[in-house]
Amino acid sequence: MPSPELAAILPQLASASAHTHALGFSFDGVAGDRVRLKVPWREDLVGDPETEVLAGGLVTALLDHAGGLAVWIALDRFEPVATLDLRVDYMRAARPRTGLIAEARCFRLTSSIAFVRAWAFEDDPEDPVAAAQSAYILTAGHGRKPGANLKPRREAGE
Repeated sequence: MPSPELAAILPQLASASAHTHALGFSFDGVAGDRVRLKVPWREDLVGDPETEVLAGGLVTALLDHAGGLAVWIALDRFEPVATLDLRVDYMRAARPRTGLIAEARCFRLTSSIAFVRAWAFEDDPEDPVAAAQSAYILTAGHGRKPGANLKPRREAGE
């Protein structure tokens, strides 16, 4: 569970930025090391009007943002992070006129990179619409200098 300080700002981190607010993301809670976000079905978020399912780009944004929240849960603090790598596997079409839930978990945290798995679904996490694996770079440093993880260069002749 996150610290009280982080728990107090998680709903804002989930939906207060311009794009997450415009997309309708909302915080849906934390269970252990997993965080949940929701996005409602809205006509303006549909990718193909004939199928009435949410756009694939929306699903990607939802999974990416849930991943960032999972990193903050793992760190137990807010600090700037940036998506370094994101792979999304679409497993099936979403149901028409149905919102989605994203759940994410940071499964490995190093001094400079966080690794996350996330999935999007309607009501059953065992039946995902899409799954993601991602890496986020931790940008705050907390005393680390650029290149601190690199081995020193060897001089010629050593």
